[in-house]
Amino acid sequence: MTKLNNREKINKSKIRVGRGIGSGKGKTSGRGVKGQKSRSGVAIKSFEGGQMPLYRRLPKRGFNPILNEKIAILNLEKIQLYINKKTLNSNDIINAELLKKLKLINKNSTKLKILGTGNIKDKVNIEANLASKSAVEKLEKLGGSIQLKK
Repeated sequence: MTKLNNREKINKSKIRVGRGIGSGKGKTSGRGVKGQKSRSGVAIKSFEGGQMPLYRRLPKRGFNPILNEKIAILNLEKIQLYINKKTLNSNDIINAELLKKLKLINKNSTKLKILGTGNIKDKVNIEANLASKSAVEKLEKLGGSIQLKK
């Protein structure tokens, strides 16, 4: 009878340990001799022989709240910078979708907040979720507008 292929046997049978000297895996079943690791039911993953383990030596840090909303922050000076670079057009309505598309804010952010740091020279229309008082004042002084989404 001829073989269909010359590959190694795909379904290799499991080695049955502890079945006599002749099997090559008898007596100690390939576990060496004596000691904790040769016994059954041993789990010593992060044990360092009595030395203070790494996970206890390092300080606990940080906390990630479950209901954390990712808010993208954008200052007026940054908006002006993008307009000067011709990345943004001052005639367009600037909103989160546009900024995500142009990769100016993180794609994972859920809300957009406009802050009033710096000056803005162009009249712009912005659609955002949140805005600081100074940002609203500066935009309205120039004749621009900011719509706050609920």
